[in-house]
Amino acid sequence: MNLDKWKSQIIRGTLEYCILLMLSQKTCYGYEILQRLNAYPIIASSESTVYPLLRRLQKEGYLQSEWRDSAEGLPPRKYYSLTTEGKDCVVMMTEEWSNLLDAITSLKGEES
Repeated sequence: MNLDKWKSQIIRGTLEYCILLMLSQKTCYGYEILQRLNAYPIIASSESTVYPLLRRLQKEGYLQSEWRDSAEGLPPRKYYSLTTEGKDCVVMMTEEWSNLLDAITSLKGEES
């Protein structure tokens, strides 16, 4: 088994959830999302992965965005936040994630 390929598949399947979780806590701009993801090597991602995902989530109605002026004379930043549909999605995904973890814990022979 190719462990790197397996890890890549897991990350691809959970990155959307990770981003939605972050945005359920606070509004963030794209580079901030990248920095927060990259703090965890297992889910570290590139701009070419994250920005298209943000655009898709916005197109699907889970995110909204707004441009805000930044401090220190930097260019404006595009901030993302969850829509009502996005908040509902996080709740459903969290439930499914818990079900998945329970199943894995059980298969490993551990108590949940």
